[in-house]
Amino acid sequence: MSETVKLLAADLKQTEIVNDVGTTIKHIFDKQTKDAVNAALAINRPLLIWGEPGIGKSQLAKAVAQELNRVFIPFVADAQTESRDLLWHFDAIARLAEAQIQNANNIDKDALAMQKFIVPQALWWALNWKNAEQLVTTGKDSDDNSLYRYQPPAYTGECHPKNGAVVLIDEIDKADTSVPNGLLQALGANRFHPQGLDRAVEAEGVPPLVIITTNDSHQLPDAFLRRCLSLHLSFPDDAEKQCAFLVQRGEVNFPELKQSIVGLPDNAAEDNILTLAAKLLITDRQYAETNQLYPLCGQAEYFDLLRGIETLNAQKRGTLVELMQCVREYTFQKHPDFPRADRA
Repeated sequence: MSETVKLLAADLKQTEIVNDVGTTIKHIFDKQTKDAVNAALAINRPLLIWGEPGIGKSQLAKAVAQELNRVFIPFVADAQTESRDLLWHFDAIARLAEAQIQNANNIDKDALAMQKFIVPQALWWALNWKNAEQLVTTGKDSDDNSLYRYQPPAYTGECHPKNGAVVLIDEIDKADTSVPNGLLQALGANRFHPQGLDRAVEAEGVPPLVIITTNDSHQLPDAFLRRCLSLHLSFPDDAEKQCAFLVQRGEVNFPELKQSIVGLPDNAAEDNILTLAAKLLITDRQYAETNQLYPLCGQAEYFDLLRGIETLNAQKRGTLVELMQCVREYTFQKHPDFPRADRA
């Protein structure tokens, strides 16, 4: 596989993606991230990404899929997630509705067959897209979406199933310990057998890149950790490095704000709005950490504030400083115990 698998380019700097609010942003790749992703691709192991909320773990997975022209398939784990939910789901509600229809007419046992209500989930699509697609279509040879009983994962442009998939399993630490173990069992065997189907589903095509994120809120099984590669994403500890980290990402995503030189009312020094916003975030983050007001603000909140400033400024809703101070309260100072009067 190492001879044919497509890796992230060594000179890759950034790539455009659509974030969770539908806005196009540029994701910045550093060497450590590229090395970790390429190692996971070469070894064919899941990549477990550690880091605080908002550091960009999920964003990284989407950016990797975009850069490798793969289909991006997200799955968010929670306390109710079972290991089979990553593979397939039984649509009991649809089967009950069909049973009521059949009771009103002549009962057709084939119409109530369990396999007709099995819905492929993230890993099924990633391991064998063709098989999953055959299961959810009406059997007609057409690209018409109306022929799907259940919709396949969406993909656009050059991202295509033939290139493989990037599966994001988000916040796996929120799920029961059986979930990560069940995940590795399916990936290790390259096959699984959904209930109600006559045959097992075998992996076919380009092996998926599975990216798993954790906020480290619960301990993960040792066996699971041994079979994953690990990447730790962290917000810099030093204030100067924190500012540089934020401003670097702000400059590529908000170039117009980079040109806006302003100063705070109680500060004689002037700087661009990106730097001032970064300094305010660092101040609020330090206060929150000292007073244990979690979660801490970070990259995600920085982007939210800049996006708010940019949009409100275009509608002349105030000066840049006024807008920054206004939006700051709702992005950097989310915790109810934040002293609202203490604004820099």
